Amino acid sequence: MDGINLNALSENATRLGMRIQETIAEHTRDLSLTRGGSSLFDMADDKAKNITKQLESSSDREKLDAMKRLIALISKNRPVSSYFPAVVKNVASPNLELRKLVYIYLLRCAPSEPDLALLSINTFQRDLADPSPLIRAMALRVLSGIRVPTVATIVLMAVRKSAADPSPYVRKAAALAVMKVYKLDQAHHTTLLDIMTTLLRDRSPLSLGTAVLALDTIAPSRLDLLHVHFRRLCRALPDIDAWGQVDVLRVLVRYARTMLPKPVTASERQGEEVDKDLKLLLSCAEPLFMNKNPAVVLAVARAFYYLAPSSMLSKIGAPLLRLLSVSREVERVALAYLLVVARSHPALFITSHNRLFVRADDAEQVKRTKISVLLALCTVDNHQTLLREFVDYAQDTDDSVVGDAIHAIGRIAGLVPSSTPQCLAVLMGMINSKQDAIVSNAVLVLKSLVQNQLLTPSSTSTYDSRNFLSTTAVQAPLSIIAQLARRIDDIRHPHARACVLWLVGQYGSAPGTGTTVEGLADWAPDVLRKAARSFNTEASLVKLQTLTLAAKLILLAPTHRTLTLLAQHVLTLARYDEDWDVRDRARMLRALLVGVVAGVVNSNDKEDVGENWNKEEQVGRLGVVLRREQVIRVLFEGKTGTIEEEPVASEYARPLGTLSLVMENESLHLRDDDDNETVIDLPEWLEQGIDPALRDSDDDAPQVALSSMAPAISSQGVSFHRVPAPAGLTPDVLAPTGESTPKDTKDWRDLNKFYASESESEEEEEDGEGVEEGSGIDEDSDEDEGTSQDEEGVAEAAEHDPGPSHERIP
Repeated sequence: MDGINLNALSENATRLGMRIQETIAEHTRDLSLTRGGSSLFDMADDKAKNITKQLESSSDREKLDAMKRLIALISKNRPVSSYFPAVVKNVASPNLELRKLVYIYLLRCAPSEPDLALLSINTFQRDLADPSPLIRAMALRVLSGIRVPTVATIVLMAVRKSAADPSPYVRKAAALAVMKVYKLDQAHHTTLLDIMTTLLRDRSPLSLGTAVLALDTIAPSRLDLLHVHFRRLCRALPDIDAWGQVDVLRVLVRYARTMLPKPVTASERQGEEVDKDLKLLLSCAEPLFMNKNPAVVLAVARAFYYLAPSSMLSKIGAPLLRLLSVSREVERVALAYLLVVARSHPALFITSHNRLFVRADDAEQVKRTKISVLLALCTVDNHQTLLREFVDYAQDTDDSVVGDAIHAIGRIAGLVPSSTPQCLAVLMGMINSKQDAIVSNAVLVLKSLVQNQLLTPSSTSTYDSRNFLSTTAVQAPLSIIAQLARRIDDIRHPHARACVLWLVGQYGSAPGTGTTVEGLADWAPDVLRKAARSFNTEASLVKLQTLTLAAKLILLAPTHRTLTLLAQHVLTLARYDEDWDVRDRARMLRALLVGVVAGVVNSNDKEDVGENWNKEEQVGRLGVVLRREQVIRVLFEGKTGTIEEEPVASEYARPLGTLSLVMENESLHLRDDDDNETVIDLPEWLEQGIDPALRDSDDDAPQVALSSMAPAISSQGVSFHRVPAPAGLTPDVLAPTGESTPKDTKDWRDLNKFYASESESEEEEEDGEGVEEGSGIDEDSDEDEGTSQDEEGVAEAAEHDPGPSHERIP
């Protein structure tokens, strides 16, 4: 007996060991297929040939392995259409994972094999009636994803059926399928609108956001379909999924600006006037500022920026600043939003400007945007701090950041005039830098500041474009021009050199003080000499300013023979230049100076320079010869008001929520797969708005308190009855009867009041239990009698008032 037992135990142990070994081997193989992705992508050709055999195998493991290899081939852009018949056979497999891979394969290969794709249509139609909502949704998703125009009608019928499905997950798939059908065949637009009317009545937040997105896709101008659903969408907004909240907020913002009256600010009237529906939208959207999804926070900020009155805009600041620390990608988008808000409402971020300082590891675009934001927040109180920051940013390794920082220094001088001397000192120090980017940008900014100084009434008591008063207020800008003129060889940037040449020509006159040329500053003729020496190698912009400088110096010192010869040399070089703009400028200036030079030459009885100039310009030409005073007015007058400002006006044209705002490109538009341009323009406000009664619905009607009907409801147990939904509403609502009916339907918003009422109700229940213990026998004895009396009372009331009544039953 003991031997038999030992033999049986040893045999069972051997079988158990073999089974464990097979199980371990099986799981190890599955694990290698799941985690060893390289084996799928680097498989040999002989394994690819066995895919058909694996698909026709009876083992789900073999089929799953074959489908994974097919998906790997699809990712490598290999032709896999030859496996289509074998794959279609597995479309009804009970294995859910295998079926998902089959659906992915069909979505990828159906457009290239439309005839074979029709073989699986019947299977998908059968799956639409499957008990599992997951399978029904997957079948509809694949059926609508097969972009074969011949099955558009079949897909439309499936979408109509799924729109009334009891599962919200299936109804969400139906809303997504509406967009696919519309892109496949727009001839069904009317039918799709009817389906959308059904989906918009949905009470489930899971499918409501997708339904609004589908409506905005197929009919963006039909905002009238949202009239009766507007308030319900606002109340359901916190319960919708995150990406659905973004879509719903975008549509509701457009609806509000199209259908609701514009809020009246307190400055226009005695108090703010905000429509109640707009208040409802803002109050329901405000809790979403705390959402962990940055896209939702940005969508709510956009809604408040375009809809909220001025008293509520302060709620935008803290959420936008919080997004700066989420990630670098989110930081860039949040800064684009923050820049727009800061330029229109800088008071929201002035106290938090230290959170916007540039970090060394920031990206280039982030640095530039932060500089723009800090410049928008510049005030008298913080301009010293910002000026120090911008001076540090000017030492950055990126030339674009350096340029923005130096231009920001110039803008501070314009925003805070008392800081102009300090800004000028900083910029003059930058001219001595060895970096070309710093020197060129400093020259450009100095040009604007010098013009501002010379045009300010406090700087000059009497200013003339040709004659300057020798006052100390004017000498500071002229000394800056003198330093720039002496460093003309160190300035290599074409735009900066052109600015210096223009300043020298415009402000180079100094009556009675010139030692080299009478009427000119000492450094002005030398600048022309250096520019003429390198004329052939200069950029076109520098050549144009050199020609203008030569003409202006001749007008200011027409009697100087060397200067006239130098100007004639420059004009001759420009006459044969390859740029037609330079040639045209030289021809125009030479014609203007004919009268000036010829008159001077004739008065001095010299025939070399004047005669040559006169012969070259007047031979074969007839025209009016201008006097010196007239030419001076042409070249000098009206030029002092050209002050460069930072081009920031274009930023305001980019609305929030657009790709052009982040990418800083006006030509970018949001487009879908079929190149249909999405509506992104923000409509203008209406002064009055539409009739608010159009937004009334059954949800807004006053409901009878359920606690008032408690005496007429039986207290025996708790039962549920099915409440019939109105037409078009698919979900069924289970409403409790009996003691489970809520006695208080108030919407508690104050937590203290809620807890206080809860404690009072507990005390009342304790008192009621004591009374019931003493009178339980009487209630049992009088139950039948009370019931018969209630029935008689109801019958008498029905005889006297046969219509419906909402009064309490006695």
